[in-house]
Amino acid sequence: MSVKAFKLVPAVEREMLMGEKTRINIECIECCGKNLYIGTNDGSIYHFLLEERNSPSEKTSFSVTKQLHKYLSVRKAVGELKAASALNRLLVLCDSTITLVNMMNLEPIPTGARIKGAVTFTLNENPVNGDPFCVEVCIVSVKRRTIQLFLVYEDRVQIVKEVFTQEQPCAVAVDGHYLCLALTTQYIILNYNTGASQDLFPYSSEERRPIVKRIGREEFLLAGPGGLGMFATVDGISQRAPVHWSENVIGAALCFPYVVALDEEFITVHSMLDQQQKQTLAFKDGHILQDFEGKVIVATSKGVYILVPLPLERQIQDLLASHRVEEALVLAKGARRNIPKEKFQVMYKRILQQAGFIQFAQLQFLEAKELFRSGQLDVRELISLYPFLLPASSSFMRSHPPLHEYADLNQLTQGDHEKMAKCKRFLMSYLNEVRSTDVANGYKEDVDTALLKLYAEANHESLLDLLVSENFCLLTDSAAWLEKHKKYFALGLLYHSNGQDAAALQLWIKIVNGDVQDSTRTDLYEYIVDFLTSCSDHELVWKYAEWLLQRNEEIGVHVFTRRPQEEEQENSFNPDDVMSCLNKYPKSLVKYLEFLVLERRIQKEKYHTHLAVLYLEKVLHLKSLETERSEELVDTQAKLQSLLRKSDLYRAYFILDKISGSDLHMECAILYGKLEEHDKALHILVHVLKDFAAAEDYCVWNSENKGIPYRRKLFHMLLMAYLNSSSAERELVMAAVDLLNSHAADFDAALVLQLLPDSWSVQLLSSFLTGAMRESIHAQRMSQIALGLAKTENLIYKHEKVKLKGHTTVLSDRKLCQVCQTPFCEPAFVRYPNGSVVHTHCAANRLVTSNTNHHFSSSSGRT
Repeated sequence: MSVKAFKLVPAVEREMLMGEKTRINIECIECCGKNLYIGTNDGSIYHFLLEERNSPSEKTSFSVTKQLHKYLSVRKAVGELKAASALNRLLVLCDSTITLVNMMNLEPIPTGARIKGAVTFTLNENPVNGDPFCVEVCIVSVKRRTIQLFLVYEDRVQIVKEVFTQEQPCAVAVDGHYLCLALTTQYIILNYNTGASQDLFPYSSEERRPIVKRIGREEFLLAGPGGLGMFATVDGISQRAPVHWSENVIGAALCFPYVVALDEEFITVHSMLDQQQKQTLAFKDGHILQDFEGKVIVATSKGVYILVPLPLERQIQDLLASHRVEEALVLAKGARRNIPKEKFQVMYKRILQQAGFIQFAQLQFLEAKELFRSGQLDVRELISLYPFLLPASSSFMRSHPPLHEYADLNQLTQGDHEKMAKCKRFLMSYLNEVRSTDVANGYKEDVDTALLKLYAEANHESLLDLLVSENFCLLTDSAAWLEKHKKYFALGLLYHSNGQDAAALQLWIKIVNGDVQDSTRTDLYEYIVDFLTSCSDHELVWKYAEWLLQRNEEIGVHVFTRRPQEEEQENSFNPDDVMSCLNKYPKSLVKYLEFLVLERRIQKEKYHTHLAVLYLEKVLHLKSLETERSEELVDTQAKLQSLLRKSDLYRAYFILDKISGSDLHMECAILYGKLEEHDKALHILVHVLKDFAAAEDYCVWNSENKGIPYRRKLFHMLLMAYLNSSSAERELVMAAVDLLNSHAADFDAALVLQLLPDSWSVQLLSSFLTGAMRESIHAQRMSQIALGLAKTENLIYKHEKVKLKGHTTVLSDRKLCQVCQTPFCEPAFVRYPNGSVVHTHCAANRLVTSNTNHHFSSSSGRT
């Protein structure tokens, strides 16, 4: 694909060089700085001064001034010209002899130093000699298969090395100790210092002209077979892909990142970065192509021309304008070595951003996103394409010169709604990714506001996620946009995130009441309850508590019963105030009292009594309806009985008075139990309700945590209630037998046997008697074990005492107390099991004793 990388500008035209002499032809050229030297076929050297001129229209031309024309002593063609500016010398190859002449006046040096027998020669641009006042010259000698190396000084030459090759060399390039040679049938790399050689690839010198050119440190460009320009290092490998040029290439030059090739009809330009041919210039009769310090010069036999490279930035912009993004990026990366680092970084970022917009316009969103990220795009450049997304208060101005050619998204998509929707989905995704990264630093408000607008317009589920997380949406812009798109619930979240909870609640309540329509949440009432439950503004809770309770008592009360735990610990809501509010709402009041009594476990009589009364009133009310025993009645009665059993704080006599006259016999029994009137309670359970299981359960729960004697007392009372009945009902007898058999351990067997009628058989009581015997034997054996352990422990103490009395303790006025470190003044002392001796008063001090035990602890731990 073509790109305009160079333009051809004439430098020395025929008339300037030869006038009317038609037989004079250009044979070679050399350029050093502004000095241009031309060698001709009649033994002449022309010296021109070359000055570049840039016009305001960016047209480059050259001003050429002829400085000198010098005939050599031999009227033969000049074969090669090489300038050695450090020596002020021009090396001239003519008639197989290299002559040294002055660069300015073209006069031979007085000493007449020269090199004879040269077919062609080149300079070593990576010299190994180290002397700045000489140049290293490598020649192909007229001797067969011979290469010679010389040191050329200002007024003398010195041969350094003579190297022999296996075939006749045709062309040579040199780098350090390495020679790249075109032999008759192949290219080779030869280290003239070690003699090591490396074959590269074959070619035929008879079929095509060899090209050997040094293009960089330890790297060469060669004309390979099949019209390939091959790159080779001194190690004999290629680190770049070859370029494809003409089969009949005559010459090659390097102007990074391009390789320029010359054939009989064209000049072709090839990229070293992607190996593509970038430009073709028609150029007939060309036979010389060389590069000199960045200048590429091409010549016919009659004139000299310069290939002027266009600035790389312009080339890149041309490629971008043609939407050739990949080529532009490859060229931009390759330009790194030619541009100062800071300037390159600025330029490259902008190129990436431009490329991103090109890919974006082609709906290549993945590629665009990567380019935007790599180019560190100010994301507002992208947002500004979308009408009305940037806040009205944003100070953003688009980059100048612009990064793209589009006014807005409508122009970019040409009104195509499907494309526009895809672009908006991409922006949503991209903004969501970058909003929490450094890309959004400094303008988070613009990013979040734009994202909110996109979500609202698209009815996207992430709108709520954005608003409930930390965000920087601007209130004024965002509120108007949400209202426009009827996103009232989201608008409430926006108010909340900006600390305007009152406005949020007011709006949500309008939605629940049907004043405005928004179906975002079908459970908005429950959401408001949860919101107020966690709300720290208690005034708002009180303000809207009535509304909540009016709509749903059982759910509305959650604002008081499900407060955060830290608030519960602080008792931020006075229970009495809450109950005053709930008096009009009986269901809520019950729920709240259950919360205080059962969950918070507040130990206040009035709350327990109030809850019991409410349960009782509800039970009595449900019973008065004379309907079937409903589930609600069963549930409420169970709650009442549970509260009466588990709580000890309610006013039992008060509740009992309220129950009297009703058929709530179980509740009466529980209340009598709380009043320690167990005989009345058991009478109700046994003779009124005839619920023997409940009677046994009564004895169990009433004796919890009150000891075995109390428990036995209750069970004996229950047994007496069975046995002392005025009517010897069979079911009471069986209940008594079952009681004895199932609770044998809870009775005093000897006392029970005295109470039982003589008519009861042993077989009837076999389970009870077996259990009683087992319990008695178990108790006796446990007592014997405890006694034995006590005796053993006592014996151990006695043994320890005897052992301690057996040790002698020597006390003198030199012995020190281990606690206070002072001597003993009286024979009284305390001795620890580890042998430490202390004063009696030191041992008596508890703190000191603690320290002593810490420092002088013994295995037994006793004194």
